[in-house]
Amino acid sequence: MTIDSDPTPVTLRWAVRLLRGQAVAVGLVAAWLVVADLTATTTDLTSALLVTAFAIGAAVALWALGGALLRRRAGARAPAIVLQLMLLPIGWFMIQGGLGWLGVPLIALGLGVTWLLVSPPTTRALGFE
Repeated sequence: MTIDSDPTPVTLRWAVRLLRGQAVAVGLVAAWLVVADLTATTTDLTSALLVTAFAIGAAVALWALGGALLRRRAGARAPAIVLQLMLLPIGWFMIQGGLGWLGVPLIALGLGVTWLLVSPPTTRALGFE
C-alpha cells in the first residue's frame, strides 16, 4: 500500500468537481443545440452551427482543464479562472433580463470556483509558492 505524501487539497478537488460539473451541464446544452439544429424548420445555419460549436468547445475545455488541474498542471489555472470570470457578465445580463434565479447562482459559481483556484492550498499544490 502506498500513501501519498502530498494529497490533493480539498479546494483543488472541489474546483475540479465544479469544472467537470460545468462541463457536463454545457455538454447537455450542446446536445440540445445539436437536436435543435437538426430539427429546426427554418434557421440561419451558419449562426446555429457556430453557437453549437462554441458550446461543444466550452464543454471540452472545461473538462480538459479540470483534468489538467487534477494532474496539477499549473498552466491550466489561468484559463480556468478566465472561464469562471466569464460567468460574471453572463449572470449579470441574466439578472438584467429578468432571470435572476439563474444569474445570481451563475455569478456565485464563477466567484466560488475562482476563489477555490486562487486559495492558498490550491496555489501551493500547483507549485506557485
